[in-house]
Amino acid sequence: MTTTFETQRAALADVVAIPVTPFAEDGSVDQDAHRALLRRLLDGGIRTLTPNGNTGEFYALTPDERQLVTEMTLDEAGDRAAILVGVGHDVPTAVASARHARELGAAMVMVHQPVHPYVSQGGWVDYHRAIAEAVPELGVVPYIRNAQLSGLRLAELADVCPNVIGVKYAVPDASRFAGFARDAGLDRFVWIAGLAEPYAPSYFSAGATGFTSGLVNVAPAVSLNMIEALRSGDYPAAMKVWEQIRRFEELRAANGSANNVTVVKEALASLGLCRRDVRPPSKPLPEDERDEVAAIAAGWSI
Repeated sequence: MTTTFETQRAALADVVAIPVTPFAEDGSVDQDAHRALLRRLLDGGIRTLTPNGNTGEFYALTPDERQLVTEMTLDEAGDRAAILVGVGHDVPTAVASARHARELGAAMVMVHQPVHPYVSQGGWVDYHRAIAEAVPELGVVPYIRNAQLSGLRLAELADVCPNVIGVKYAVPDASRFAGFARDAGLDRFVWIAGLAEPYAPSYFSAGATGFTSGLVNVAPAVSLNMIEALRSGDYPAAMKVWEQIRRFEELRAANGSANNVTVVKEALASLGLCRRDVRPPSKPLPEDERDEVAAIAAGWSI
């Protein structure tokens, strides 16, 4: 029987939440806080979660911690949410992580952009093919940040790996996205705006049906308001949400996104939901910059 991945595809056409990974005072993963934040997302109506995403500090976690985060997320979510587990690094590590996710009952994996100074387009296909072929039962979602990659290469990958069902597209260029999606096959994949709420309206206008979010950790209702507006084609309403979150996202994006995770954790700390701690190469906000983040978080209807 051929797997159609209809359930997984539907889950990607939504707010794809990237949970933070809270740390305890001793620097370890704070399991109680992590579970509480996951429950908060689920109770807030979020139905797709990505453990081990970039907002979860994927590259700062140890292999054992990445497994722990996956296990906690699947345990807390149960049947309340679809789980898209982030995997990456070298091919054997990514394959082992994907198989671990499969063993725990996850239905999808997101393959992080290859971290290598020399990425050829053919090598990009080979990297993702090795991972996708190792878990043919799972839906696979490449995370694309490479502006040089051709949409035809994605189509080439999907020709040999039909479990490649969606794309997290995170190149900050709506025109390039529109062309890439059409070269790859607009209706062939679920297109996720991988640069979150700030880019969601423009990417939805070009064919995206879901978007990722780190902001959702702080205010799930705000993210849900945006996707509902976009689904109904109400772009003025979507842009009202955009205006509401603009400054928060500008702070995250400043200086090459240096404080992307830091700002989210600062907002959560201001609400008493977890510690502000992040791991190098990220760094907590200086005290004189914390008040603005706290004021934004307090101003949202939490």
